[in-house]
Amino acid sequence: MTAWLKTKGYGVNQKRIRRLLRKMGLETQYPKPKLSQKNTEDKIYPYLLRRVSIERVNQVWSTDITYIRLWQGNVYLVAVMDWHSRLVLSWELSISMESSFCVEALDEALQVARPDIFNSDQGAQFTSAAFTQKLKEQEIKISHDGRGRAFDNIFVERLWRTLKYEEVYLKEYANVSQARQGIKAYLEFYNRERLHQSLGYKTPEAVYRQGLKPAAETTLN
Repeated sequence: MTAWLKTKGYGVNQKRIRRLLRKMGLETQYPKPKLSQKNTEDKIYPYLLRRVSIERVNQVWSTDITYIRLWQGNVYLVAVMDWHSRLVLSWELSISMESSFCVEALDEALQVARPDIFNSDQGAQFTSAAFTQKLKEQEIKISHDGRGRAFDNIFVERLWRTLKYEEVYLKEYANVSQARQGIKAYLEFYNRERLHQSLGYKTPEAVYRQGLKPAAETTLN
């Protein structure tokens, strides 16, 4: 920006440009540091998905947290995804990083079905007793990413990128209500209308429903 302004005849330096950009709330869009922080007192489970072939729905689910920027401050978004179909089974927003909104998203997803394996990072929200006990009660195997290995949960990471570039970065949410409405509309589009090349140009919902046994009944939000 500094170099471009100098070509237009403005005598500015980098410090002034940085100050003005901060004042206007403008910044380059790039991945931020991981939001989930490890609690050293919680049990960490081994990563179970290395060299595992994902061949069916409800074989593996995963979750992650990202931030959504508002005019003032941030809110935090968690989602639960089925790896085979890329279907977003549930999601929740929160103004804080407490584990309760992650537990709520898990409860909502478990009303749809039950996976064999549930994968997450080592963040305190997902290693907490409140979260892992829900999985144990359902006899679901718990898998945790290796530290600093974002690609261990690559499908949710791709969801965040898609959501932000196709929805969040194009909007300016003034408050939590606007963020909730925008994200809800986009995730419904993502599940039911957005075709995925990796899914043979089908939608996540179509692949998920196709993968269910004929006798299975499910309610997708």
